[in-house]
Amino acid sequence: MDANVTVTLHASFLPHDDPDASLAFYRDTLGFEVRDDVGYDGLRWITVGPADQPRVSIVLRPPAAAPGITDAERRTIAEMMAKGTYTGILLATADLDGAYALLRDRDAEIVQNPTEQPDGVRDCAVRDPAGNLLRIQELR
Repeated sequence: MDANVTVTLHASFLPHDDPDASLAFYRDTLGFEVRDDVGYDGLRWITVGPADQPRVSIVLRPPAAAPGITDAERRTIAEMMAKGTYTGILLATADLDGAYALLRDRDAEIVQNPTEQPDGVRDCAVRDPAGNLLRIQELR
């Protein structure tokens, strides 16, 4: 890539199957700000992100809204979301123990307590209401 060209992360997509539950989790449990909440044809796209990173967002989207998805694919996506194997995202914090305690106290679904991983990363994991896996790494 040319040295004058900069590529940054702007937004990432995560599916939701209950927009109100997802909104409550990302806003009230994680403390993200709501940047947009758009409805169309009975579906909702909700954009959230950390207040101190206004240029980085997560778009919570209905998984069945993509064009060309068959009914069989919709069923497979729903099954994978229910098992928590469809998708996830990696977050980071300087205070992993504090973030973990906050999530635990706010009744987030804990998947893994803070753990030192074999690769030297210390992290924990939770699931959002749609089953998406959120790993939270400790910044060192």
